[in-house]
Amino acid sequence: MEVCLGSSTAFASPSSTAFALGIRRRCSTFPVLLWDRLPLGKSRDLKCCSLSSDKQNTKYCYCSGKCKYKRLPLSLSLLENRFVGCCSKLKTACITGIGKFTPSLQKVLQSPERFNILFHAFSIRIIAGAMIAMTLGATIVKSPSWALSEENLLFLEAWRTIDRAYIDKSFNGQSWFKYRENALRNEPMNSREETYAAIKKMVATLDDPFTRFLEPQKFKSLRSGTRNTLTGVGVSIGYPAGKDKPVPGLVVVSATPGGPASKAGVLSGDLILAIDDTSTENMGIYDAADRLQGPEGSGVDLVVRHGSETRHLSLVREKVSLNPVKSRICRTPLLGEDGPLIGYIKLTSFNQNASGAVREAVETLRQNNVKAFILDLRDNSGGLFPEGVEIAKIWLNKGIIVYICDSKGVRDIYDTDGSNASAAMEPLVVLVNKGTASASEILAGALKDNKRATLFGEPTYGKGKIQSVFELSDGSGLVVTVARYETPAHIDIDKVGIIPDRPLPIAFPKDDESFCGCFQDPAASCYLNRSELFSR
Repeated sequence: MEVCLGSSTAFASPSSTAFALGIRRRCSTFPVLLWDRLPLGKSRDLKCCSLSSDKQNTKYCYCSGKCKYKRLPLSLSLLENRFVGCCSKLKTACITGIGKFTPSLQKVLQSPERFNILFHAFSIRIIAGAMIAMTLGATIVKSPSWALSEENLLFLEAWRTIDRAYIDKSFNGQSWFKYRENALRNEPMNSREETYAAIKKMVATLDDPFTRFLEPQKFKSLRSGTRNTLTGVGVSIGYPAGKDKPVPGLVVVSATPGGPASKAGVLSGDLILAIDDTSTENMGIYDAADRLQGPEGSGVDLVVRHGSETRHLSLVREKVSLNPVKSRICRTPLLGEDGPLIGYIKLTSFNQNASGAVREAVETLRQNNVKAFILDLRDNSGGLFPEGVEIAKIWLNKGIIVYICDSKGVRDIYDTDGSNASAAMEPLVVLVNKGTASASEILAGALKDNKRATLFGEPTYGKGKIQSVFELSDGSGLVVTVARYETPAHIDIDKVGIIPDRPLPIAFPKDDESFCGCFQDPAASCYLNRSELFSR
């Protein structure tokens, strides 16, 4: 067996008098012994020798190369064990025949008493170092990062999701990494309920009403809402935009036609002041949405304010169909039976079927000789961002659809080359109101800024943030604000909305059945001349 004698770059600097047993830098991670006060003179050469014993079991070190003392007695057998324990790992790294042992080392090896004193002092250091290492090891084991439970891992999964996706990389002015460490140390996470509470508390520090955590059942309901139906009262809600003073309650962004709320007369812009005797003044919109949804046939009581009138409503929850598109053909008799036909398309939401349904409606109307279109986005509170982009491609021959931005500016551009266009040339009017929000505003902004359509109505809601949905490993989920957007004209519409080109008559109907009458009777309060409607 070979052992290495020489200087260790891991412990001795060129100016120090330290002596180590080991090899050069690449062996420094396996030091054998270290003497801090052993004088070496100028020589710090590496030397390898082999250990052996005679019949009296006296230990000797036989050195190879040019070594003056070929047979050096070692007074401590423990030293051999120390050599064996380390150098057995480094045998191939040992180098033989380099330089000479230093005179000081020779004297020490020939003086057992001095060697024993030095070795004894070093042993004390080894023991003290081991105790310190054990103490540090115990401290590390207590650290959450070294002993993570299943609940800790779920919390970290949520933390990482926000860390990677959230738009504000200052995380509302806090150290996101420090929050993680403090939460793992201090927040109780002994059950799934406690872990959910810790995640919600973490999300709340962002102070973003659109970023939220959803338990598995709520996450499942959210997904079903983007697919086909929901069971509730059929309203989309948001925060009131009080410019001068705070407005209590939650605002109705839109009421689904034919839903319980719509049949009870709830309109866009109404305020919901209470749900089942619980005030909504400090209630979040997602807490309110949870209260409004429930089993089919169950009841819910609302206090609703319309203007200066306050009403108490008792509604029964129903399955609200989310079929996103209704369409019909409107004739203009004053231009004769052979006059151009108007195709009316009502888009109520942006679920996963929206773009396909709009495309199908456009094709059906064109087959019936429709020469102009009206796209009604009133009370459409949005939905899936990709569907908004795809519907814009139906109407645009080419151009920018939307800019996706973060805190540093534009990071992505959605555009079209016209390859997916179905109706890029026919005259187009888009109807909007304060219930037009989110994906609806992306679509309306793209059509307006590309001068593809004329917008009629009132300023839109003004939600210029984009959220993405992330499922966690246990079936719960996070809805995270990942970006903001700008229209093709680089307009940030958040809390401002899109300003239409022209207003609509106050009495202009929202239901598709009454819509066509506004083009047929000049005496009607909602009358719109077709030529005026489609003129630029």
